[in-house]
Amino acid sequence: MTDTLQRFVFNEGEVRGELVLIEDTLKTALEGRDYPEPAQQLLAQSLSAAVLLGGVLKMKGRISLQAKGQGPVTLLMADCSNERGARGLIHTEDCIQHGSIGEQLGHGQLVITIEPEQGQRYQGIVPLESETLQECLQDYFTRSEQLDTLILLFADNERAGGLMLQKMPGYETTEDDDLWNRLTHLAQTTSQQELLSVAPETLLHRLFHEESISLYPEEPVFFHCHCSRERTANALETLGAQECYDLLAEQGEISVDCQFCNQQYRFGQDDIEALFGPHQRH
Repeated sequence: MTDTLQRFVFNEGEVRGELVLIEDTLKTALEGRDYPEPAQQLLAQSLSAAVLLGGVLKMKGRISLQAKGQGPVTLLMADCSNERGARGLIHTEDCIQHGSIGEQLGHGQLVITIEPEQGQRYQGIVPLESETLQECLQDYFTRSEQLDTLILLFADNERAGGLMLQKMPGYETTEDDDLWNRLTHLAQTTSQQELLSVAPETLLHRLFHEESISLYPEEPVFFHCHCSRERTANALETLGAQECYDLLAEQGEISVDCQFCNQQYRFGQDDIEALFGPHQRH
């Protein structure tokens, strides 16, 4: 299993963790794209982060990360469902270089959105004031959720992964005063090569072999785009009848490509009339 999410808890205190490793998911997200290497790295880290954040969902739905900027990266998006289906995209200029997330995106904000299938949508906003995506996400949990969190994100040209440790709400009752400092120190000793090449259970044993850990069953992660013809038709309805009929007159049909998965949806005269009724010419 190349794409997995491993969740775990430390038995001696209120600390939870997650370890994600993705390969096929990343390959599918990059397929057919000609992203510069720094853009690939940022997208790969974002996909890992979305899966880690998706691991905290307690309801059916999705969690998404989105950032818009005025730098070389104009748009960064990644999301993951409670079933561990993830997708992502990045819009970037060729001049992008390795650097801080602020340098890549310019002055901007990271928006984290939780969309349950039933219930109200929740949105949190984090300024891109830190050097890295992982630090921005840590800021989000500290400011918005009041939960101390450590996030490590790694990516090379083929794989991406991440490790997250988080205090749970009952952490103040733990009897081990040094637990959080000790666990975060041990976690930060892992290297990119280790995290991207060692099986999750083996890596966790290497890092925390002196701690008592309970592992949940590994969960498969996979690329999944939730675009559909129905969703695309709804977007055309938002565009409006006149605009759609003008596009039909100009192009003969309306073709809409999904930016995440490259799926193409075509709408002809009959399809548009089914949405809006016969065209009323003025």
